[in-house]
Amino acid sequence: MTADVWIGEGELPAYPANIAQMINENAKKFSTKTVYQEVQGGDYVPLSWKQFQKDIKSIQLGLGQLGFMAGDRIAVMSRNRREMLELEMAVMGMGAVFVPIFAGYPPEQANRLVRFCRPKFVVTANQKQFDKIENTLEFDKIIHFDPLETERSANCISLSELMDDNLSDPTVLGEETEPDTVSLMMFTSGTMGKPKCVMLTHRNILSQQAAMSVQWNVNSSDRFLSFLPWHHSFGGIYEKYSAITNGAVLSLEHGYGKNTDILIDNWKKVKPTMFFSVPKVYQEIASYAMQDAKAEKIIFHDELRMVFTAAAPLPKNISDMFEKRNIPIYEGWGLTETSRCCTVTDPKLPRVVGIVGKPIAGVSLALSDEDEILVKGPNVMKGYFDNPEETERVLKEDGWFHTGDIGAFTETGLKLISRKDRIFKLMNAEKVVPSEIEGLVTRDCPYLSHAFVVGSGREHPVVLLFPNKRIMSNDGELSDLPSGCKCTDGCEDLAKCLGHCLKKMNDMIDTKYAKIQGAMLMDYELSIEREELTPSMKLAPNVVARVFEANINALYGMGDGLIDDETAYVIEIEES
Repeated sequence: MTADVWIGEGELPAYPANIAQMINENAKKFSTKTVYQEVQGGDYVPLSWKQFQKDIKSIQLGLGQLGFMAGDRIAVMSRNRREMLELEMAVMGMGAVFVPIFAGYPPEQANRLVRFCRPKFVVTANQKQFDKIENTLEFDKIIHFDPLETERSANCISLSELMDDNLSDPTVLGEETEPDTVSLMMFTSGTMGKPKCVMLTHRNILSQQAAMSVQWNVNSSDRFLSFLPWHHSFGGIYEKYSAITNGAVLSLEHGYGKNTDILIDNWKKVKPTMFFSVPKVYQEIASYAMQDAKAEKIIFHDELRMVFTAAAPLPKNISDMFEKRNIPIYEGWGLTETSRCCTVTDPKLPRVVGIVGKPIAGVSLALSDEDEILVKGPNVMKGYFDNPEETERVLKEDGWFHTGDIGAFTETGLKLISRKDRIFKLMNAEKVVPSEIEGLVTRDCPYLSHAFVVGSGREHPVVLLFPNKRIMSNDGELSDLPSGCKCTDGCEDLAKCLGHCLKKMNDMIDTKYAKIQGAMLMDYELSIEREELTPSMKLAPNVVARVFEANINALYGMGDGLIDDETAYVIEIEES
């Protein structure tokens, strides 16, 4: 490790020792105010803090009667919903461990992850999730939210069955739980090989929120419109607890970010003051604003006071739309292993692609001799569940967590360069950083959602490009597009346009060996369900490389050259 250590500015404020304390304190403070709401019958139905606390206590008592105790684990397969939220608070509050598993996983992967975490109970949202479980009798209890259509096994019980509304004291149990008790286990996105299941404590989660209170003033007057999945750290830790710990209203976006019509309708109803999202959804929102003056007025309403982005750089034309309306954009960086956030940008400074800000209060950063980013602080995980080898590899005795990200310290913030395992060598042994090239490709083109650069062991790098079909399908407003950018009539037209754009990008690359010499546009949308995207919407390199192996080989003049011309367009890159 280098001698330079970057320590987060500001003193870490006091915060509750555990989730139970946080819930009980907020229930007293906010009582009749809304903590959460979701759509029922077309309208949002609010849940008060008073009822929220009562439900949580009722679930705790019901679980206890079934033999579930502090230290036990419960695996949950569900989309975001009220029952999942209350169950999470109940389980964590009582000193047990909540393990959310992506509801979109196919049965084989879902079963593999459920078995790995060895839960006492398994929770399923509905029949679809229940049917994924190979052997329901393998677990002490199967709890379900919705009624099951098929005959239940003997160990099944609905959540409503175990809850008792006749409570004399709604105080949530578990205020004596030690801060370093594991409360949440999350599988890392893109889990491959032996699963990596991150063990996070009450201190990890709550210290993060205390640190963020130094950065901004989230309070009970704020409104969150939330679609980010709770099995993933961005939505499940960072956004969700930003709202709950500060008494803000968390409103479920019941289109889950997949249907922009529903998203805009929910936006109109909630009028969020804060919005957390990934670039792909911001692109969808921007597309609507470009097409429709009414939608633009709904999105950029007077009370929207900030947006937060993570997972990938936000294209400049999208960020410009917010900045020219004086809506601050925050960008952060972190991993599940660091309770999500380590750095946050200063919206008063000009945004620079790849710069993710300075460390938050209580967090320290350092760089290894290989420029790997190291993190130390109360937000760093306890380790990986049942994976001591991987824990020992990344979490050293001196307390520094080795993130696997390569970076550099700059005057305005941490610069992200690449994942350590994505940097490759060409045939001539020269190193190429694919993420830098991918960022240049997608930075200024609103019609692209992802770029994938490969070239390990080859003479030169090539790139596969994936379109943003929502924006391509609409004309948009030329004034909101980058200078010189024209609207396209489909992938064939876009492929021709990109030949000039890739030439401009190559001109910005100083080293000749790193210039792109082959490119292909795929008329194809990458999918979380097919594991081509991680649940946080990042491209999964190993999966995409496998799926499009024939296309990559074709760009190198290898293979049988049989490529579907209707789904793949070779781009003729203009010469410099």
